[in-house]
Amino acid sequence: MQTIRVETPTARYDVIAGSGLIETLAPRIERVAGRLPRRVFVLTSAPIWALWGEALQASFAEAPVVLFLEPGEKYKTLGSAERLLRQMARAAGDRGSLLIAFGGGIVGDVGGFLAAIYMRGIPYIQVPTTFLAQVDSSVGGKTGVNLPEGKNLVGSFNHPLAVFADIALLGTLPDRELRAGLMESVKAGIIRDRTLVRFMEEHVNEVLGRQAKALEKVIAASIRMKAGVVARDERENGLRMILNLGHTVGHALEQVTGYQTLLHGEAVGWGMVAALYLARKRGTIAGLQFERLESLIHSYGPLPALKLRASKVVAATGGDKKNVGGVRRFVLPVGIGDAGVVEDVTAAELEAAVGYMLARAGEEAQGRRG
Repeated sequence: MQTIRVETPTARYDVIAGSGLIETLAPRIERVAGRLPRRVFVLTSAPIWALWGEALQASFAEAPVVLFLEPGEKYKTLGSAERLLRQMARAAGDRGSLLIAFGGGIVGDVGGFLAAIYMRGIPYIQVPTTFLAQVDSSVGGKTGVNLPEGKNLVGSFNHPLAVFADIALLGTLPDRELRAGLMESVKAGIIRDRTLVRFMEEHVNEVLGRQAKALEKVIAASIRMKAGVVARDERENGLRMILNLGHTVGHALEQVTGYQTLLHGEAVGWGMVAALYLARKRGTIAGLQFERLESLIHSYGPLPALKLRASKVVAATGGDKKNVGGVRRFVLPVGIGDAGVVEDVTAAELEAAVGYMLARAGEEAQGRRG
């Protein structure tokens, strides 16, 4: 079991990563919160609750109130948030209540948002159940929901009291979900940790084979990287933007495919391919680095095939929330283990990068047919 401390100007909390955490969740929350609140809500999805709900509930003397969010990005909306808030009100939730976000990244984002706005704010705990949520979305305090015009356009910064990343929960995670989540760890290595890049290159079989020590190392390294960045830039005014490597194009891909075709990590994977191409053309990475990093992305694939128009994807990047005053901001790797934000990427450059990415996605489809 490993404990990683997150410290920002407004919050201090621990991320605990290990096995068997949900069986002792209630006493762990009591230690963090000082006492167990009278009313505890658990936001989850039906599939997760069917697998792990009994184990989680067993640690509570009084059963928490369970709230269900349908799986999928299309339910990450203000409408879903209102429905859940009204359920909390009808269940006599008050300012002394606590919410547990028990699920993947969507549950974590929505749960943190509910906690931020219900009664003007109640405490919450993150218990991420997917690899992606454990290494990325549960840490750092970003919460929110989508609008039809773009992803995560409504939300707040709201840190949890603690994050309990139970590695045992990954045992039931489908292979596709695991591979998608690993794209965020690949990203973590590219932008901030060349040692993690090397480890993931050298231990592909162990990581994909779910060997506990390999997974724990990747998870802990990813969390430490993000905790370090968030500590220096809590509200994404500068450095924290590097965490969005692959996300500008990735979010656009999710939007133009109606959130139906790609898992978030898969979209980020293809987005990183586009970013690497642009970085190679601009000379922020060398040719061999480009080949090495693109190969690393594909080694944790396969990424889904895509058949889209580059112009449509580029147009969708205009709604990216990193853009300010009409300036398109883009994260590019600088060598291996470093990254920066540029503000002068032209539409032509971006269309060329997306065109390369879509060509690679077409090759992926051709290879499967072959």
